Amino acid sequence: MKSKHIYNKLHTELFHNIQKEINSKLNFCPKLFKSRIVFKGLVYLFLTVVTYISIYIVNHPFLLVVVYVVYGLISLLFAFNFAHDFSHNTIFGSKKLNHRCFVLLYSIVGAHAEAWKDRHVKSHHHAPNVEGYDTDLEITNLIRVVPGSYKKWFHQFQHWYAPFLYTTYSLFWVFIKDFKIFFDNSITGKTKTMRYKISFWCQKIFYLIYLVVLPLVFIDHTWYMILIGFFIMHLVQSLFLLFTFFMTHHIEGVMYPKTDDFGFINASWLINQIQSSNDFYPFSKTANFIFGGFNNHIAHHLFPHIHHVYYPELNKILYKILRSNFIEPNRTTYIGGIISHLSHLRVLGRVL
Repeated sequence: MKSKHIYNKLHTELFHNIQKEINSKLNFCPKLFKSRIVFKGLVYLFLTVVTYISIYIVNHPFLLVVVYVVYGLISLLFAFNFAHDFSHNTIFGSKKLNHRCFVLLYSIVGAHAEAWKDRHVKSHHHAPNVEGYDTDLEITNLIRVVPGSYKKWFHQFQHWYAPFLYTTYSLFWVFIKDFKIFFDNSITGKTKTMRYKISFWCQKIFYLIYLVVLPLVFIDHTWYMILIGFFIMHLVQSLFLLFTFFMTHHIEGVMYPKTDDFGFINASWLINQIQSSNDFYPFSKTANFIFGGFNNHIAHHLFPHIHHVYYPELNKILYKILRSNFIEPNRTTYIGGIISHLSHLRVLGRVL
């Protein structure tokens, strides 16, 4: 996508200086990188397999529901830590191998991989929080996150009902949103190929078989308890997913650049990426290990080609340069990000 951001010579030079500093000071050691990826992969694979097997082992109905919920969160974190980086081709040298692994991991959480990847990489990363460019802003009209967007009377209550609404998101994504996109005539201007269609149905069928059909066949529990476990898993998974996603771009103080009648964006690319994003625990290796770099969202938007394992060290360089140029990155804690997001909803429910 051709950039329509305002050209700012100082910001262009600043970004070049940031790149230069990172390339010279960050230790991009292939052996260390490989060992860290293998260790992280084994940890998340082990946790995913153990929690999935536990679904077939637990005897008490309550424990079945608990295990379903834990599995849903673990599998989501697995996707956070690997699927996202696979989509940006930062793990393997082969784009084809990255893509295949990305599709596999997205299939585990039930989402259609190709549809999300196309929208995320080509739309959201180009101009985050810019209406007309960022497809992630195509949210239900029950929630108002963009200043200046159309306001309805019930938005004044959105900070109260949003958490309840958020619990439905993964069910909506897996069973409604993906199908609506699939049955449209095209996706982001591209005709769907037969390979695309086959991949879509294989991903959806695989998800239903391994999380619903197989448990119904092999687990010694009533069918309705299995479905209840599956349903509650989605409720908890959705709440965690949306609060984590929303706090990266939709909190108090973030930028929502506007466009003119010709589609030109009233911010430079650098400022758009920085001030439309939010970090939480940007220097923490533990948070980075858990959230897979989503907590280092500014670094990710500036350097999507760099794997998230480097972000805590990268942020030490990035934050120092930005602050020396009087640019303060948006930064919260995780709980603080949730509170700030709800405060953002409250304000937008009251003002035009």
